[in-house]
Amino acid sequence: MIRNKRVFITGGAGFIGTEIVRRLSAENEIIVFDNLDRNAIKYTGLGEQKNITIVQADILDAQKITEVIEDFKPQIVLHLAAIAGVSNVARKPVLTMQVNLIGTYNLLEALKDIDCVEHVIDFSTSEIFGSYAYKLDENSVSKIASVGDARWTYSTSKLAAEHLSHAYHTQYNLPTTTVRPFNVYGPGQVGEGVIHQFISRAIRNETIKIHGDGSQIRSFCYVTDFVDCIMLILENPNSIGEAFNIGNPQGTVTISLLARLIKESADSDSDIEFVEKSYVDVELRVPSIEKARTLLTYRPSVDLQEGLKHTIDWYRKVELNGNK
Repeated sequence: MIRNKRVFITGGAGFIGTEIVRRLSAENEIIVFDNLDRNAIKYTGLGEQKNITIVQADILDAQKITEVIEDFKPQIVLHLAAIAGVSNVARKPVLTMQVNLIGTYNLLEALKDIDCVEHVIDFSTSEIFGSYAYKLDENSVSKIASVGDARWTYSTSKLAAEHLSHAYHTQYNLPTTTVRPFNVYGPGQVGEGVIHQFISRAIRNETIKIHGDGSQIRSFCYVTDFVDCIMLILENPNSIGEAFNIGNPQGTVTISLLARLIKESADSDSDIEFVEKSYVDVELRVPSIEKARTLLTYRPSVDLQEGLKHTIDWYRKVELNGNK
């Protein structure tokens, strides 16, 4: 268990960041460094705790991040700040590259001479494996699509950031680990995620729109399972210098089936409509988590139907009842 540490989390006010803050909040001092563009932490009381400080700032502000790090002298660093989401990336491809790559550089550069740093986790993406990823392990070849397909601006920036993080480990002995999330979902999710979109429509009995024919395959991982693995990484020094795929292969469904499951779980009267897909999509994404199972004893335990129920209940509370 992580105790009595100074923890610095970029993007810590986001969906996954908030769950990590919650998990570490009892016995650690935490700084959340976030521009609050995707603000999930506002739905919690975490920002009111005396041991948690929220610094509203931009990861592209190299001077600010350096000042905060030099003053705080973190022992554990989790880097989640990023531009993500298909439509976000399509609208802001330059900013996507800047935040995901230059922002990562700013952080690593600020950390490289801080002697007290014990562990840095850089959050990458499963999209580095391209449109078809079936049980690929951490050593599988990453795929960079042709220039001009807006979707791949995100994965390209994240892959470059992976190389940068590993380079700082190799050249400066910075204790970095890379994680690649596979479709994490759950209460508190903000942004464009398909589960968020489907549930928001289902609880209002609005039409659930599926882009394409719904045959796309995804493996969905409940957020607490995902953060369990992050804790295992922080507790295991053998994870330093490694990369891990984190997901739940047992949560694998087609997008069409996902829509039906959400409609049923929400007891919704929504219609399901198939609409033309106007963007390049990932057709198959199922992780191999054997490395995490073997090295970290990672075992995801929340099945998809249980996770969807908890998530639907949260959205009903927040979006329908206005509990913000």
